[in-house]
Amino acid sequence: MIELKAEAVSPNGLYLNSSILSLHIVAVLETEMPFDDSQAALLIKSVFLPINPRFSSIMVTGPNGEKQWKGVEVNLRKHIHTPIFPGGESPEFYDECLADYLSELSAEELPSSQPLWEIHIVKYPTVTAAGSIVFKLHHALGDGYSLMGALLSCLERADDPSLPLTFPALCSLDAKDNSVAGCIDVLMNGAVLGVKRAGKVFSAACNKMSDFCFSLIMSTLVEDDVSPLRSGSSQVATEFRPVSIAGTAFSLDQIREIKSRIGATINDVITGVIFLGARLYMEEMEAGSGDASATALVLLNTRMVGGYTSIQEMAKPDRNSTWGNRFAFLHVPIPKLQGNQDQDPLQFIRKARRIILKRRNSLAVYLTGKTLDLIRKTRGPEAAAGYVSRTIRSASLVISNVIGPMEKVSVAKQPVKGMYFFVTGKPQSLGASVVSYMGNLRVTVGAEKGIVDTNKLISCIETAFEIILHSSPT
Repeated sequence: MIELKAEAVSPNGLYLNSSILSLHIVAVLETEMPFDDSQAALLIKSVFLPINPRFSSIMVTGPNGEKQWKGVEVNLRKHIHTPIFPGGESPEFYDECLADYLSELSAEELPSSQPLWEIHIVKYPTVTAAGSIVFKLHHALGDGYSLMGALLSCLERADDPSLPLTFPALCSLDAKDNSVAGCIDVLMNGAVLGVKRAGKVFSAACNKMSDFCFSLIMSTLVEDDVSPLRSGSSQVATEFRPVSIAGTAFSLDQIREIKSRIGATINDVITGVIFLGARLYMEEMEAGSGDASATALVLLNTRMVGGYTSIQEMAKPDRNSTWGNRFAFLHVPIPKLQGNQDQDPLQFIRKARRIILKRRNSLAVYLTGKTLDLIRKTRGPEAAAGYVSRTIRSASLVISNVIGPMEKVSVAKQPVKGMYFFVTGKPQSLGASVVSYMGNLRVTVGAEKGIVDTNKLISCIETAFEIILHSSPT
């Protein structure tokens, strides 16, 4: 056990683990062979727990009423679960079993009496993998950057474990940049870099204030229309609901091809594909709803870092600049299907690109953080959590992006075929996540069961990708 004495829970940690809001991240590793669960305890004890003291801590109330991380003895039997399904069935049958299991898992809150994580080892073959390892971690432990770093610390290169994992380098904000990182980091890190540049340009001042005012209004006064993407149900306290999960993967080479043809970034392309797919889904489910007001919240990494350099360096507990929850939401209105949009889908991406460029090159992220601090100091952390909850609740979609390794990895010498993640516990009907791995971008949508048809939505996203691919000028 790694003892952690009297470390105060960060403000973002308080917001994400309150009576109003409690978010969890579920990450799935798909293995090429059933995982040998006899190795799990040793791997967790020797590799996972030492990554950060929070994995061996619980959240408690200090003597002055403040929340703190307290180190405890970890009982691994309470954290490692191996579900039992009927034997001798087809991969399609186990696909359904895994989907139901993930849905049930998403509807349960992690017990506060033990460290806030679990690992579920599914030893049944699905259509896409021989087995699955499911990590469920509370968002208060850290954001996608931190928890992906923790997850990657348990992995090694499949071709040569002695070599380090490699990741796409941070690209510039220039649309002509050819870095693979353009698919993810330009959006996650663009806010911070954009803030530094915009501060030198007086003409950007109006954009800064207008973007902040837009975010403030969206978080307090208005909300998106009820649509096939958004139920509009009012959730004012923590509530876990079963979710439906579906996903697809796109070739980075094809995305780069589109990018180079239209002069955009890889991230612009995949974001535009998700936006266009969402609008196609809305219109297919309800004629005319493609014109409804809909906003996406895009998560921004606000660290002053470009990405992963060394997993060991990133995961050090004393790296306060990297570990924890250091993110912000960027409000991005989803462009509407109207006029000649159906005939020119590239304009759809270009419009999304203009909006993203404008939003990220502002001080809205900084000012929103100051607003949360003010609410916390004057009305308490629960009120600040309520502000965050309403921000999420008033939008139609949240998009999260994480960079994965460029080469095939293995866990306990067993190769990993694929990986994906989604967020549970959010007061919203729909979320989308993107992760890069081995030359592909995997898009996963998680939606409140019975509200959004995730398989149809994924089909619409795939259709949007094909439309854009074949509409790109040669």
